Amino acid sequence: MRLSVRVYPGAKHARVGGRYGSDEPPILIVRVTAPAVDGKANDAVLRSVSAALGVPRHSVRIATGFKSRTKVLDLDDVDADLLAALLGSDGE
Repeated sequence: MRLSVRVYPGAKHARVGGRYGSDEPPILIVRVTAPAVDGKANDAVLRSVSAALGVPRHSVRIATGFKSRTKVLDLDDVDADLLAALLGSDGE
C-alpha cells in the first residue's frame, strides 16, 4: 500500500494523525520533533508511522520525497481501518 504524508519536522510534540488538505488520495499529517537535518526527520517519520500503525519499522519505507515535506510511503501489512482512523483523528 502507498500512503502520502505531510511532515512537520521540529514540532514540539511527535504526533501522527489528521488529514492535510482535501486531496484524494488523503494525505496523513506526521509531526516529528527531529529536525530536517541529515535524514533525522525521515528516520523519525518512519519510526512514528510504524508505531502508530502497529507494524514493524521495516514495514514502512519512503518511496518518494526524501527531501520534501510531502512524502510517499510504502507500507506492508497495514490495517486499513486503523489508517482511516488516523486520517480522521487530530493526532493526539
